[in-house]
Amino acid sequence: MKLLNGKELAGFIKERQAHQIASMKNKPKLLIIRDSDNPVITKYVQLKIKYGEDIGIKVEDFRANNIGEIESKIKEANEDSTINGIIIQLPITDKSKTNELCNLIAPEKDVDGLGENAKFDSATATAILWLLSGYDIKLDNQKIAIVGRGKLVGMPLFKMFTDSNYNVSLFHRGDDLTKLKQYDIIITATGIPGLIVNSMIKPGAILVDAGTASEDGVLKGDLAEEIRKRTDLSAITPITGGVGPLTVTCLFDHVIQK
Repeated sequence: MKLLNGKELAGFIKERQAHQIASMKNKPKLLIIRDSDNPVITKYVQLKIKYGEDIGIKVEDFRANNIGEIESKIKEANEDSTINGIIIQLPITDKSKTNELCNLIAPEKDVDGLGENAKFDSATATAILWLLSGYDIKLDNQKIAIVGRGKLVGMPLFKMFTDSNYNVSLFHRGDDLTKLKQYDIIITATGIPGLIVNSMIKPGAILVDAGTASEDGVLKGDLAEEIRKRTDLSAITPITGGVGPLTVTCLFDHVIQK
């Protein structure tokens, strides 16, 4: 069984990025806005700060106390020529405001690619494409299932696949997931630990777990732990180091391109 190690692929791209930054007179800057100290959110913010330090990009972590502060910070950053990229670390406390706030980010600074007019594609969805391509996984003539209709992964990835005329189906977390046994490639991103269980997966399947949640302080994915004991799968992402590292890499690629 092939292990889809995004960390390894990200390492090669990171080297290239560091060389690019070293040759720049004006170093790029990324602003991260959040309104939560949730451990999963904090972990991803810290990863981005560390990554920025490694390649020479300054990352500002702004902790907002309410929606009004998020709006004000976005408007201020849109006008600040020293800030190349702006991201809202999702989820925010009031999820009903997500679209409104993402659309408030200037399209050329929306490096997560979440606004309607964003210049860039979704960083996480792009990272999944990079991961599959990096391990030479072909998508033609495959039945592909995406579980989760979120703004970060499910919906943008579904659009990318349908635009490329791949055979793809989109599942909501509440759908009949026993149907997943019919699919060759399953990409899941619901944030519900252990949602996908052994009986839903056929032999030879390729599994990409982009779901993250904190359970008793431990990061967990959508795939039940029992699935990882199987030896009859074609490929699977590791518990950590799968999609996440490439998402961060893609995000910073957008900051550099801006």
